Amino acid sequence: MTPPAVVVDGRTLSPADVAAVAWHGARVVLADAVIPLLERERAVVESIVDRQVPAYGVTTGLGSRSSYALPREELARFSVRTVRGRANAVGGPLPIPVVRAAVLARVNGIAGGGSGVRPEVARLLIDMLNARVHPVIPEVGSIGASDLCQMAHVGLVVIGEGHAEVSGQILDGAAALRRAGLTPAQLGPKDGAVLCGASPLAAGHGALALHEAAAAVTLAQAVAALTFEGFRANTSPLDPRVLRLRPAPGQSRAAAELLALLAGGELAAPGSGRRVQDPISLRCTAQVHGSLHAALDFAAAALEPELNGCGDNPVVLADTNEILSSGNFHTPALALAFDTLALAVAQTAAVSAARMQRLLDSAVSGLPANLSVYGPERSGFAPLAKTAQALVAEIRAGSAPVCADPRYGADAVEDDSTNASLGARRLTAILTRLTQLLAVEAVAAAQAVDLAAPAALGQGPQLLHRAIRDVVPHLDDDWPGGMDVNRVVDQVLGSAEVQRELGALIGQASGLTSER
Repeated sequence: MTPPAVVVDGRTLSPADVAAVAWHGARVVLADAVIPLLERERAVVESIVDRQVPAYGVTTGLGSRSSYALPREELARFSVRTVRGRANAVGGPLPIPVVRAAVLARVNGIAGGGSGVRPEVARLLIDMLNARVHPVIPEVGSIGASDLCQMAHVGLVVIGEGHAEVSGQILDGAAALRRAGLTPAQLGPKDGAVLCGASPLAAGHGALALHEAAAAVTLAQAVAALTFEGFRANTSPLDPRVLRLRPAPGQSRAAAELLALLAGGELAAPGSGRRVQDPISLRCTAQVHGSLHAALDFAAAALEPELNGCGDNPVVLADTNEILSSGNFHTPALALAFDTLALAVAQTAAVSAARMQRLLDSAVSGLPANLSVYGPERSGFAPLAKTAQALVAEIRAGSAPVCADPRYGADAVEDDSTNASLGARRLTAILTRLTQLLAVEAVAAAQAVDLAAPAALGQGPQLLHRAIRDVVPHLDDDWPGGMDVNRVVDQVLGSAEVQRELGALIGQASGLTSER
């Protein structure tokens, strides 16, 4: 089914909208008010040029050459040189969904006002998205002081240069536009800086990462609930009366969601747990997953103004006929939020692996050693624990903060940056690893449930256990477990239907807590 069109107005773009355009090919349309706004702003740019008023990057050079006035006859060529001279990214091409997300974020930033770009440039970016003309953007080049060296590769295609993917083929920019029935744009003053400027790659890629992270929270909760059932965990730490005594961010929401998943089973009844006190990886699941909720909230709050704001420098103020220098391209809050979310993912990964290990330990779980009813002649799930630890190691390495790295830009004027784009790209990588790790825990938890044989499972664990058993059998003899994990990743945790059903169950917790 074709997703509904996404209306670009510069104010209301959401991560879900970005996902619809990037992953599902939703069409993009400009809101009716956008072109008149761009025309008013463009008139300001033309007036500044005609009056030869000094304006950064419009009538002057860029970066360390901002004090040099440019001849009037050079301004259009300067825009083209701005694009060509900044297309310096290297490495393999970014995935097409990331490119689509970045172009969408850039055109939405333009639509909200402040850029001063010619309206036909905005129209062409929209047309490229809808015709599926995808500029080839190398993966490395942004330091977070605008995504200049990567977004310039989009600018190359806009002017009929560079390279783009169309229907699986890589074509030169002019041929790609021609195949789609589009014409390269003629750049005027400031247009080149607009095409390269702001932080749309960090914002667009970040929106996709946050969309994935929100799904990962749901999966982490569901897999933990399945482990609770197999372990026969004590649920008293989830009691809202306990949590109100120290209302840490996110924990009440996480606990309410876990209880919603466990509803309908016998485990949620008081006194159903085997032990008075469980290991921290089970007992404090709500605290750890709550911190992931809190980090995701922080990231969403930091992302919203980047998706729906003007990150240009300078900015054009149509109401007062001014062009003013701006720091809106700088993204320290966004970079910090991405780092925070990455660290929260690492915490979540650590307790997932620890819960899986506790299931294998018969002295703690009360289940057969390594979840195998046979003796030492079979390994059971013990070797899979090594894979879990390997995944944790990769996630931990990928969660190292990047926003505080030393950096250097143009002489004397560009002396700070954020690495926000790197932060977003790193997030998607560790979220993939987290899903794989949750699949490891889920396979072990399903085995534990088989062995514990509770009389009644909660609604969430029942759904997840059934979905796992549809693709992975109960482990009897030793077997290549990596194949089972991959099947659970692809067919269970990666299933949109399973995610929707789990999300609906978790949604029942919304009335149990007012905490986001």
